[in-house]
Amino acid sequence: MRIDWLKPKKTTPGEFFLPELCLPEALLVLVLLAELLVLVLVLAEPMQPGFNWVRLALTSLFVQWIVLLSAGLMCQLRPLLARLPASLAGLLCCLLVVGLTLGCTAVADYYDLGGPLARTGEVNLYLRHALISLIMSALLLRYFYLQSQWRRQQQAELSARIESLQARIRPHFLFNSLNSIASLVVIDPYKAEQAVLDLSDLFRASLAKPGSLVSWSEELELSKRYLSIEQYRLGERLQLEWQVDDVPADLPIPQLTLQPLLENALIYGIQPRIEGGVVRIEAEYENGVFQLCVSNPYEEGSEHKPSRGTHQALVNIDARLAALFGPRASLSVDRRDGRHFTCLRYPCARLTQEARAI
Repeated sequence: MRIDWLKPKKTTPGEFFLPELCLPEALLVLVLLAELLVLVLVLAEPMQPGFNWVRLALTSLFVQWIVLLSAGLMCQLRPLLARLPASLAGLLCCLLVVGLTLGCTAVADYYDLGGPLARTGEVNLYLRHALISLIMSALLLRYFYLQSQWRRQQQAELSARIESLQARIRPHFLFNSLNSIASLVVIDPYKAEQAVLDLSDLFRASLAKPGSLVSWSEELELSKRYLSIEQYRLGERLQLEWQVDDVPADLPIPQLTLQPLLENALIYGIQPRIEGGVVRIEAEYENGVFQLCVSNPYEEGSEHKPSRGTHQALVNIDARLAALFGPRASLSVDRRDGRHFTCLRYPCARLTQEARAI
């Protein structure tokens, strides 16, 4: 019987517990931690009548050299270390830090950088520095490992939450499309047949690429297929105005986001009106922020009972935006100038590589 879960799993550099220590933020944190260690080491020595600032400076220089050299080497070796089990990679990192510490101690001893050293205390000094570096590096690496495990757990919970939200919206989307097709069966069987074929292609496209985010071009194509089904039913009553030319095709967007907004516009703005109206889709991407607005005609005093399904779809979109893009994402509803506006905005990178990271 094979027990695969007992075998150590290799990780990719992106999943490796050791962070990118060459980044400015990581280096700043390491330098600050090193200075705290220096203060502890200096204060641990017997107190003198006057504080020895020279001793503090020399100890700081010694520790910072070890920290910066260790960070540089581990940054260069990170792709190789990521191929190893986490325990072995951590052990090698500890040995690397200890080796650099002993090397720097030897250089400082040879050139008397820390002042004359009594030969009788030489071995104790090397052993002391080695133990300090081993303990501190082990503690820091353990912290990095626990932090990476916490991040992976948070990412798994976020992915499960988003998949759950997306699983709810697909049946809702299918049922409403089927309702539109059912209304065509008696009026025009041929159009109903064509709508069924369009729905088949549409639903196949929505299931073809599982995941939380897709490119703007994919979402746009999916929504246009949905509108083609509604066009069979509403005919000339449905007029569309697109203002989306300035949006990059590879911009990431949660799948099945635009379609529920269009459905909301059709239910409240086009379907109740004998003459129909214009549904306007406006989208722009500027300064790293994507904004999408779908508007439809609205007449004051003509209140309609909200559709529970459509309301759930909008709540679903709002929840997915918050989960994927944080507190800066928003979904708003407004009525002005005789039109009903449903708008969303969120900060995002232009490339879809952000979408694949979620």
